[in-house]
Amino acid sequence: MMDDEKKNAKHKAAMEKQKAKVDDKIEQASTERGVAVLLTGDGKGKSSSAFGMVIRALGYGQKVGVVQFIKGEQLSGEEIYIREQCPQVNFYQMGTGFTWNTQDRSGDIAAAERTWAQAEPMLQDPTIDLVVLDEITYMLAYKYLDEDSIIKAIADRPQEQSVIVTGRGGGSRLRDIVDTVSEIKDIKHAFKSGIKARKGVDY
Repeated sequence: MMDDEKKNAKHKAAMEKQKAKVDDKIEQASTERGVAVLLTGDGKGKSSSAFGMVIRALGYGQKVGVVQFIKGEQLSGEEIYIREQCPQVNFYQMGTGFTWNTQDRSGDIAAAERTWAQAEPMLQDPTIDLVVLDEITYMLAYKYLDEDSIIKAIADRPQEQSVIVTGRGGGSRLRDIVDTVSEIKDIKHAFKSGIKARKGVDY
C-alpha cells in the first residue's frame, strides 16, 4: 500500500509541475491574431490534418475557403463531403490531377494561375476566418506560380485570418513567414507494401 501511496504522491507532484509550466505558457501567449500553418514532410496526412481544421472552424460557425492545387481528377471523400454537406465553404479545385499525369507544363501553369486567381481574393477577404491552400507548395517547387506573390499574399492577409498551407517542401521563405511548421515523417506506408489506397482512409 505504501508503494501505491508513494507512486500516487510522485505522480501528483509531477502533474502539478507540468500544470504550472502549461499555465505559464498560456499566460505568456497574449497576442490575439490569425495564424499561418505549414503542414509539410513526406508522410501521409498533411491534407487530412488541414481538413480536420476545416471541420473545427466550421464547428465554431467560422467562414472557410479551401483551394486545392494538383488534386481533382479523382473525387476525394473531403470534396464529396464539403460539396454535399458544407455548401457554405468556398471550395475550388484545380482539377487537373497530378503533374506526372498531365505531362503538360504549359497547361499546368495555366491551371495553376487560374487556381491562384481564386485563392488570392480569399486571402484579402477579412470575412473569411480560415483559408486552406492545399498542395500549393508544389506550385512553388515547379515554379508554376510566382513565389513573391504568394509570400506577399499570405503575409499581408487580414490580421484575424488564419491560413493552412500543405505540401512537401515549400522553401525557406515560406517557412520563415508562417507561425507554425509541422513536418509529417514517412516511417511506414501501406502502399509501399503493395496495399491499394483505401477509400475513406487515403482518399
